[in-house]
Amino acid sequence: MDSTVLSVTELDNYIKNMLDADPLLQNIAVRGELSNYKVYPSGHHYFTLKDAEASLRCVMFRSNAARLHFKPENGISVTATGRVAVYPRDGAYQLYVDRLLPEGVGDLALAFEQLKEKLRKQGLFDPAHKKPIPRFPQTIAVVTSSAGAAVRDIIRILGKRWPAAKVALLPVRVQGSEAPPEIAGAIRYANRYRVGDVLIVGRGGGSVEDLWAFNDERVARAIYDSDIPVISAVGHEPDVTIADFVADLRAATPSNAAELAVPDQEEERELLENSRTRAVQAIVKELSRQRARLEDAASRRALLNPTAYIDQKRMELDGLSGQLLAGFERQLAQKKAGCDRVSAALPARFERLLAQKKNTYVRSAATLDALSPLKVLGRGYTIAENAEGTPVSSVSQVKTGDTLALELSDGSLGCTVESVKKKRRRRQST
Repeated sequence: MDSTVLSVTELDNYIKNMLDADPLLQNIAVRGELSNYKVYPSGHHYFTLKDAEASLRCVMFRSNAARLHFKPENGISVTATGRVAVYPRDGAYQLYVDRLLPEGVGDLALAFEQLKEKLRKQGLFDPAHKKPIPRFPQTIAVVTSSAGAAVRDIIRILGKRWPAAKVALLPVRVQGSEAPPEIAGAIRYANRYRVGDVLIVGRGGGSVEDLWAFNDERVARAIYDSDIPVISAVGHEPDVTIADFVADLRAATPSNAAELAVPDQEEERELLENSRTRAVQAIVKELSRQRARLEDAASRRALLNPTAYIDQKRMELDGLSGQLLAGFERQLAQKKAGCDRVSAALPARFERLLAQKKNTYVRSAATLDALSPLKVLGRGYTIAENAEGTPVSSVSQVKTGDTLALELSDGSLGCTVESVKKKRRRRQST
């Protein structure tokens, strides 16, 4: 039997047509573990599904990948739904995936946990970053749908609890693919133009899919970056979204958010009334205390008879003056007695001092007389002085022809030097 000869292209097309004609392969779900997961710049996702014994090449085009709610990662067990076909260029069959679901949990639940863990690690849930809600806000900005029941409940409760506050509505879509950028944009707008003192961001109840816009990373980061404190108000009490973790305060419902945003006027009025009552009681108590002090002061002697106090102090002053005068007299008497004793002893001491000084003066006069030049002159010596009156003590001070004055004990002589003769020095014997 002769075999049919086909080209490679003809064989690939034949197998492709066979696979395309099989209804089972056109809508099939395959369970396996993700491996070699790659996202190309084109937006297409390429990966391998494998189990313990085999593997299957898969591709998910960008249009289908855009509907993924979670981030596929290697090692995750998934169920891939799509069609099996041949890729003619490689001559290999692969699964063209329309939908990818994680095993064990839904894709939304997995996406929620993945984003929650990512933002937690980045610090978006850190309590240190959360801002306090102002106690008396003047304007409350509400980011929600203008057509929902949530905004009506918020406005009604705000008007009842704190009518003084203004409400600024920033209408946005709260579900669908357009909702996350609108919500994030409204939050940024409120901060840029300082629309309010506090932001309420949320919507009424619904399914997980309905609330999914508040699990979007763009909304979470807009809430985190907000300078205005944010209260999240998404769904009902059991509903929890990523926005609840990032917001400065989580409300169970939109109505509860309105209650948390402003004080209750009745409670504040009661608080003011209690404060007024306590203030009045404190004033009355203080007035009573001051009145008692005044009455006590009024009954004192100093006020009843002011001159009596002055008289008493005058008597005390007289007594002190007498004591002071007596003390002065005693001190004067003591000083006078001391002076008398000193006066009696002074003449004898003075005579002794005079005698001592006289003896000293006599000895000094004798010493001075012995040293007087006149005494020397009286013994036959003379003093030679040059024309300037300076005593001459050496022959080197004069020369032949100089005029000298010779001082004697009873007069002076004028002389002219005729010769100068130096005295030879004697040699000292060795």
